[in-house]
Amino acid sequence: MCDKHTNGIERSVLQLLGRSKVQLVGVDISSSAVKLVQLSGSLGNMKVERYGVEPLPVNAVVDNNIAEVDMVSSAISKLFHKTGVKIKNVATAVSGSAVITKIIQMPSDLTEDDLEQQLALDANQFIPYPIDEVNLDFAVLGPADDNNEINNVLIASSRSENIDVYLEAFANVDLTLKVVDVEAFAIERCFSMLKDDYGIEDEEVVALFDIGASKTTLHAIHKGAGIYNREQGFGGKQLTEEIMQRYGLSFEEAGLAKRQGGLPDSYETEVLQSFKDSVVQQVSRALQFFFSATEFNNVDRIMLGGGCAAIEDIDELVEEQIGVPTAIVNPVKNLKLSARVNKDAIKSDAPSLMSVMGLAMRNFD
Repeated sequence: MCDKHTNGIERSVLQLLGRSKVQLVGVDISSSAVKLVQLSGSLGNMKVERYGVEPLPVNAVVDNNIAEVDMVSSAISKLFHKTGVKIKNVATAVSGSAVITKIIQMPSDLTEDDLEQQLALDANQFIPYPIDEVNLDFAVLGPADDNNEINNVLIASSRSENIDVYLEAFANVDLTLKVVDVEAFAIERCFSMLKDDYGIEDEEVVALFDIGASKTTLHAIHKGAGIYNREQGFGGKQLTEEIMQRYGLSFEEAGLAKRQGGLPDSYETEVLQSFKDSVVQQVSRALQFFFSATEFNNVDRIMLGGGCAAIEDIDELVEEQIGVPTAIVNPVKNLKLSARVNKDAIKSDAPSLMSVMGLAMRNFD
């Protein structure tokens, strides 16, 4: 993808969509943790060299944006130290309201420079902010409806203030942010790698859910490309808060008990089952929004990712209630792992690694 920015940031410093020419490590910053993956090898022969997860304090990241830069920088520093990563160049991602993507149509005879100038002039038609307040990037996707005179062009933009805080978080710990990707694109990139592992055909419509700590995102994918995305304010944080209230624990204690066990026997029936039912409801609701907003009225399979996908038997419950084959995502299922990688830990965290794996894969674009 081409790398175009209208606010004066040099291309070598930041790429919203473009390919990096240096070796990168993927770093995903979510509302609950910072995740890191370093890959080696090539597409079709990848190896996880380094991997780690560092929890974030509550409210360090709010509504897809970094709220406490120092907290995030500290977590990044701990993660790099813990994993022993020496690479200083980073790829990360923005998501949700922090980024706007749109496909527009432009004459195919425009040169790259002409296209950049035209987009800058027309930006106010598809970006609700002044052009000097955003980072804007584009990629030519190809002819529109087999018309060689018109190209489909993907544009992506994020307010400069959103990008600047990410730059600061990494610069604070002597790291260089080289690529700012779009989270949905990173997840789709990872999906393209693992779909053969699950026997997914291009014609299938796949509903890929990322159920994280504070949000659930549906990525609908057809013919290898994303066709629909929707965020809902639901996630594992709600289960943690219920555990807090029910058993008189702090947020940190509740989160630890949720992951490691030790809660009363009544937890399974009185708390966890109710949350699992809520997961099914959220999946069903998201699908209904998808059907009403697109030409599709069914999906061929559901795939569950994110931290909540680690809940025992959640895939079986979703499949039983919704009636669509359902599986848990494991993006490291068939990858080689270096001796430095904790195999038990990465297996446990695997469903939540879609975005960071897609970021780490930027080395192979």
